[in-house]
Amino acid sequence: MRAFATVKQWPDRGALPRVLPFALFIAFVALEEGARTAALRQWFVLPEPVLYALYPVKACSVAALLLLWRGSYPELHLRDLLDLKRSTLAVVVGLITFLVWINLQVTLPLVGGAAGFDPTLLPEGAPRLVLTAARVAGAVLVVPVMEELFWRSFLLRYLVHPDFESVPLGSFSWSSFLVASALFALEHHFFLAGLAAGAIYNLLLYRTRSLALCVMAHAVTNLVLAMYVLHSGKWYFW
Repeated sequence: MRAFATVKQWPDRGALPRVLPFALFIAFVALEEGARTAALRQWFVLPEPVLYALYPVKACSVAALLLLWRGSYPELHLRDLLDLKRSTLAVVVGLITFLVWINLQVTLPLVGGAAGFDPTLLPEGAPRLVLTAARVAGAVLVVPVMEELFWRSFLLRYLVHPDFESVPLGSFSWSSFLVASALFALEHHFFLAGLAAGAIYNLLLYRTRSLALCVMAHAVTNLVLAMYVLHSGKWYFW
């Protein structure tokens, strides 16, 4: 009976605004990977640059949902960013996570190389500039908000108690910390880097109890990573 009662609590109105943007993003990723697999098996020919055009659609679709539900995120206090001491901590955490990310290039067994986003495959001029800018904007402005709402606001609390909105932000349990970190790692190609990043962002939430600061740290990581990729040409990080 208790298990049935737990299931009955899912989904609820509080979960949907935090889960659906993430689920939509993952659905687009699955679509892209499915198209690449089909092309490799020669079911049809689909040039890689064609898939790049999906990213702005993906980012804008997720951003639209976040804007639609912007009133459903009372835990996202932008005023927290005005605290210089804590904002500095978030920036430092974001930079540390970036350094961890580029130095832990370990994948799971049977996982192939990352396709990445290589703008040099696009025609020079407006197409390359627009799609590269969309890639950076999505990674810095959309993904951190979407992921932090799902991982740190929803899942980390849901794993403490299914009625997650009754759980204070930043509440700690070993099971939620470990499971959320591991699942965050599975979302990313570089498993160990994802595991470390998930743990680091979780620790920042426990320390600050601020989702906005976690979004800020995540955005810093993605921004510096984008700058690094564009400078180094290591497209597989994208």
